[in-house]
Amino acid sequence: MAPTEIHGDVRTEEFLLNMGPQHPSTHGVLRVVVRTDGELVLEAIPHVGYLHRCFEKCSENSTMKAVVPYTDRMDYLAAMCNNITYSLAAEKLLGWEKLIPRKTTIVRTLLFELQRIASHLMSVGTYGLDVGAITPFLHCFRERERLLEIFEEISGQRLNYSYVYPGGFQYPWPDAINKKIKAFLVYFEDRIKEYNELLSYNGIFVERTSGIGVLPPDMAADYGCTGPMLRGSGVARDLRWDQPYLVYDELKKEGVFQVRYYGDRMPNPADQMVKWELGVKGDCWSRYMVRAGELEQSRRMCLACLAKLEKLTDADKEAGAVSVIKEADKQYLAPKGQEAYFKCENPRGELAYYLVGDGKANAYRVKARAPSFNNLQVLTEISRGAMVADLVAIIGSIDIVLGEVDR
Repeated sequence: MAPTEIHGDVRTEEFLLNMGPQHPSTHGVLRVVVRTDGELVLEAIPHVGYLHRCFEKCSENSTMKAVVPYTDRMDYLAAMCNNITYSLAAEKLLGWEKLIPRKTTIVRTLLFELQRIASHLMSVGTYGLDVGAITPFLHCFRERERLLEIFEEISGQRLNYSYVYPGGFQYPWPDAINKKIKAFLVYFEDRIKEYNELLSYNGIFVERTSGIGVLPPDMAADYGCTGPMLRGSGVARDLRWDQPYLVYDELKKEGVFQVRYYGDRMPNPADQMVKWELGVKGDCWSRYMVRAGELEQSRRMCLACLAKLEKLTDADKEAGAVSVIKEADKQYLAPKGQEAYFKCENPRGELAYYLVGDGKANAYRVKARAPSFNNLQVLTEISRGAMVADLVAIIGSIDIVLGEVDR
């Protein structure tokens, strides 16, 4: 007797799941309300604001010099980048751009790229943890620790540096540190290959992240995504290349930029850093690989900056040792109605500050454009239809810092 087949609908029920704000994989105090159907994500809505500290209003009630420590607390994994970007905006507002010595400009570029390496080491290492790989995290933190020791020797701090100020530096640049930085960069070259062997091209890791959380280029642009989020979708936008500041125009001419966006091909195959064919345009793996590739790109930029410092004359070295503004607090007076907007390529995207002067030592209006805030908004779109287990990988690939999301 043939078996009887009974057909019927399986009753399912939607389920609301709270991820965070204490969940370790949300990379900070982020709460994501997930609507699921079994293991499928129907909707994931990020809820922010748990780390709000009134950065902009505090800045409007502080002198322009006193704002610098506040910028450290925005993206605390790239504090030096925040210091530099704010200082460049303040110098533009005050009309000091032509007063800044060449040595100061070169050192700022060097610090920016060293901070990018430190930030990406955190991103690459913790992303391995997000998908179950513990060993790469330990390797990345080993090198990050050496970088933090360098930053500590320069500024006296390991995380919140408050080192770069409008007009120059908080303390004179220690020229002796150049040799230590160069030694680290030479040592770091083989470590990058190590990360790629352990994680980037690991078959399980590629399978876990390839084709997941795909962000189309048009959607990335519509949501205002920038940085590795945008370049991972194949859009060639990088402020260091497109709108050079500091000495990036010189580095561009010298051919230091080797990784720019998903699918970018080098004329010489030997220079090709990333095997883009393993991923899908705009997926988690591609976003990760933009950051992993920038480790080598930033390493080369740092070496080029050190070479420029070696070529400086003694007069140039002396001029760039300290701040060009002696009595800073008395000089931080921007004309009433004067405004300035300056943006830089932060490790997470385009970071910008908008300042309006009022004839006083503090700005009348301060507005920050934080890349993580814009990048996070696309989470709902790229997680729809994914598995619950993949949601952690998608959030990690955005590489947010809640300090700058909430401000």
